[in-house]
Amino acid sequence: METEGPYRETTLVLTTTDRPATPNPVLPDHAAGSDPLLHLEHETHPPSGPGATRCLTHPSELSLRGIPVTCSACRARRDWLLINHGRNVWIVCRCSNQWLEPELSRADFDALITVPDGTTYPSVEQGLAALGFDGLLAGTCWR
Repeated sequence: METEGPYRETTLVLTTTDRPATPNPVLPDHAAGSDPLLHLEHETHPPSGPGATRCLTHPSELSLRGIPVTCSACRARRDWLLINHGRNVWIVCRCSNQWLEPELSRADFDALITVPDGTTYPSVEQGLAALGFDGLLAGTCWR
């Protein structure tokens, strides 16, 4: 796998990529209870462990075993979002086309992280929208 340039890791906290027909309201997180100090500690530590969903932007071309990755929907060859959950890594294009990539492992994903970023989003959908991978930029993909 070839890489170059600075890449930023983003942590997404929802473990599903299903897109509901209508957006779900964002409910406050009560995992830390009603203690404000525990709540602050929960907010300042990004999710980690096997259940965490992590995300990494990859603006340049990506080659797997010497073969460049190309979006099957818009034919883009760069500007990817890589999503890691457990052992799986998905590739997402700006046109919102996404697929599970069996050639990428969690170790490959970790090796691409050069600049860890603590940005956390309440859901995968909000993270995709904030990073511009929700399909809004479809047709503007880099080829």
